[in-house]
Amino acid sequence: MKKIVLQLLLSLACFSAFSQGTVIKYLSGTDKDHTVQWDFYCTAGRKSGEWTKIAVPSNWELQGFGSYNYGHDKDKAAEQGLYKHEFLSENWTNKRVFIVFEGSMTDTKVMINGKEAGPIHQGSFYRFKYDITDLLKPSGKNLLEVTVSKMSTNTSVNTAERKSDFWVFGGIFRPVYLEIVPNTFIERTAVNAKADGSFQIDVYTQQLKGDETIEGQVQKLNGENVGKPFAVPASAGEGMMQLKANFTNPLLWSAEFPNRYQVVLTIKNKQGTVHKIKEKFGFRTVELRLNDGFYVNGARVIMKGSNRHSFWPETGRTLSHEVHVLDAQLMKEMNMNSVRMSHYPPDVDFLDVCDSLGLYVLDELTGWQAKYDTEVGRKLVKELVIRDVNHPSIVFWDNGNEGGWNTELDNDYALYDPQKRTVIHPWEKFNGTDTKHYQDYKAVEKTVATGQEVYFPTEFMHGLYDGGAGAALDYFWRLMLKHPHFAGGFIWAFIDEAVIRTDKNGIYDSDGNHGADGIVGPHREKEASYYTIKEVWSPVYIEPQPIDAAFKGQIPVENRYSFTNLNQCTFKWKLVKFPTAKDKSTALTTKATGTPAALSLKPGEKGTLNLKLPASWAQSDALYLTAYGPDKKEIFTWSWAVSTPASIAKIALPRPVRGSVKISETIQKVEETEQNLIVTCDGISYHFDKLTGYIQKVVKPSATISLSNGPVLAGINTELKQFKHHKNSGQHVVEADYQGLGSLHIKWTFTPGSRVKLEYKYSQQGDFDFMGITFNYPEEKITGMKWLGRGPYKVWQNRLKGQQIGVWHKAYNNAITGETFGYPEFKGYHAEVNWVTIQNKEAGFTVYTEDKNLFFQMLHPEREKAALKNNNVEPAFPEGSIGFLNAISAIGNKFQSATQMGPQSQKVKASGEPVSGTLWFDFQ
Repeated sequence: MKKIVLQLLLSLACFSAFSQGTVIKYLSGTDKDHTVQWDFYCTAGRKSGEWTKIAVPSNWELQGFGSYNYGHDKDKAAEQGLYKHEFLSENWTNKRVFIVFEGSMTDTKVMINGKEAGPIHQGSFYRFKYDITDLLKPSGKNLLEVTVSKMSTNTSVNTAERKSDFWVFGGIFRPVYLEIVPNTFIERTAVNAKADGSFQIDVYTQQLKGDETIEGQVQKLNGENVGKPFAVPASAGEGMMQLKANFTNPLLWSAEFPNRYQVVLTIKNKQGTVHKIKEKFGFRTVELRLNDGFYVNGARVIMKGSNRHSFWPETGRTLSHEVHVLDAQLMKEMNMNSVRMSHYPPDVDFLDVCDSLGLYVLDELTGWQAKYDTEVGRKLVKELVIRDVNHPSIVFWDNGNEGGWNTELDNDYALYDPQKRTVIHPWEKFNGTDTKHYQDYKAVEKTVATGQEVYFPTEFMHGLYDGGAGAALDYFWRLMLKHPHFAGGFIWAFIDEAVIRTDKNGIYDSDGNHGADGIVGPHREKEASYYTIKEVWSPVYIEPQPIDAAFKGQIPVENRYSFTNLNQCTFKWKLVKFPTAKDKSTALTTKATGTPAALSLKPGEKGTLNLKLPASWAQSDALYLTAYGPDKKEIFTWSWAVSTPASIAKIALPRPVRGSVKISETIQKVEETEQNLIVTCDGISYHFDKLTGYIQKVVKPSATISLSNGPVLAGINTELKQFKHHKNSGQHVVEADYQGLGSLHIKWTFTPGSRVKLEYKYSQQGDFDFMGITFNYPEEKITGMKWLGRGPYKVWQNRLKGQQIGVWHKAYNNAITGETFGYPEFKGYHAEVNWVTIQNKEAGFTVYTEDKNLFFQMLHPEREKAALKNNNVEPAFPEGSIGFLNAISAIGNKFQSATQMGPQSQKVKASGEPVSGTLWFDFQ
């Protein structure tokens, strides 16, 4: 409602300020949240065969009509949607009235008062319009009838659009409105405003008499004039006239500083203003320099982006301004500076948002492994470019995708674009670019070593389920930055394209594994990769190194901006203390804060940030450092552990009482049978199986804790060689030795008045997915976990960045990344764990470690319903349900196994050298 009121106010302002301006009258609603009911008849599928109502704009499948189709479906539904809507004529004397459709899927026939408005439009994602002036009644009601065919009569439209790797919906999915202009009017414009201050605008007019002048005035967005007006005399008839001007030191547009202006264009004659419009633009120059790189305003730019479908789970391709802003803000927060439109032009409002917030855009003609024919393609290229040409955010035109290139259309873009932006073929070497998709690490190494083209893969790091996206990005990006002509890359994909099925009780459906590849979920739920990307792509680049006693508060930093000096950013640090495992709160206690002096580093330079920490910094548990950009928004927060796991365990664990108070022998008892050993200490009994050497349960007076079958050497088959136990200075010690493909020695120490100590030492040789020890605990009894370590998300060996050191809590969930969207997921590996509390239905217990860089395994992630046969995105997990590991598995992506994704993604190589660890179990 608020948005509709705003639009009415804007319309009134248009009437009062520009009596001869363009007037917009909506016949439909404006977006997914503001719709208008039209009469509707669906010819097949659900709710077909009867006239009813439908929200416009919308995709009719999401409104309960017809049938759903994903592009890969063999049998496409051929239903049609018949729309009717009445509207009133107003005082439109001496006006031209156009009906405009922002997007309709797909073949669209428009009739006004029983007469066709023009040829049937073919192509789903493009703005088209008809002059209906002569079809309108002078007064009273007019009948609009629209027939939308889900499948096109043009074979190439179907192959380019309807057989693609995305949902193919039906319906009028973007707004429909009337555009009312004077008989003599400005039809469209094409701006070329360069970084040197030169300004050119091609003005296309209709019905000029020859006695007019076309005048331009550049303004700031607040209406303040910039420079003097400039004009050209009009020629009779219709056509294009060109206005030129020059400006001194204009504020330039870039993704880092998205400065915009507007130009007011006016047709004037002796009687006054005939027609007036405003057009926003930005001064900027984009260049693809052959065998060099991509440049904006003379500075080399590395694009960091993702591929974005126009999608919302309840409304399909029908979106809203709020969704566009949300998506652009999420990208900016991820430290992205670019976005590729996949695989069609977006709502024009999204481009406005990219202009405003600062994102480089690759705008794309539809065509996924199939192309439009030349006849229809020429029309659609024109519709694409004339709608979008003035957006400074657009830096490339994509002529189709992955073989969907009609090369006869390559030169058409320049016909309507005075900037002559480079046309690319995503997935191909073309026009001086190499945009190859989904190369493995070795292929990228070869490209880096030998490639001459400007290199920017328009799809890479395929984020299926929890694979790709952030996984392996760190090392891929390090390698790609070595390419002498590198210009960036675009992760596939931004959103999990899972639609809520109105025909299946509201389930999420991503068509199996076809749409489950987003960095964020369908409602923009953040996956762990979101935070990994945020760190890896931070323009203030810091490679955290462990803090030791020699640390002096100095942090190496690199400026990876293109235009921003680091002295335009600010930094804040804080030193914190962690709560203990027994504290109810997970909140940190801040001990000190500070703001280091500004560091002047030009783009590309490296330096050292001096935090100037207090002398007592080492008494804290952790250091946090946050960088803020020129817009005062957080770039990233890095965190370092100061206290060691051993020191934290030492403080947390009680020590046995000695000295004047004698440890009572009565609080320790040992019972033994042929198969079992029971050690009772401080009223808690620990049950061991002598045949396996494993602990089998822990019995307290109030509860039994079902910890069992461990410790086991993870992933290694061993046999018990020796099991023994003995007293030792008031303690009771249980030891076991295992041999097989690896060796494991374990030693339990039970000390009255203290917690249970487990020391272990193992060795193995060869390549392994993981290394460490595991236990079993019943999943059905686990209710949550609380831990001190990196969190709150799970990690993989090749996706460690993005998480913060702290105390975290998660309730049990069975979330599957990319399928159930409950984040952070409960199950999986967790990094840099100091202690973990297993919350359960029996009695919670806490395990402390004395070892640095230990991973904790919580259960096994659930298998995806539509798991791929190649299993790249389902890494191996130990058989045990909870584990304490020195190495964990990496994850692959849709197209590559982990071993094809670089050094960080390889299996761990064990040399046979012993690995030792110490755990403390607190069952109190």
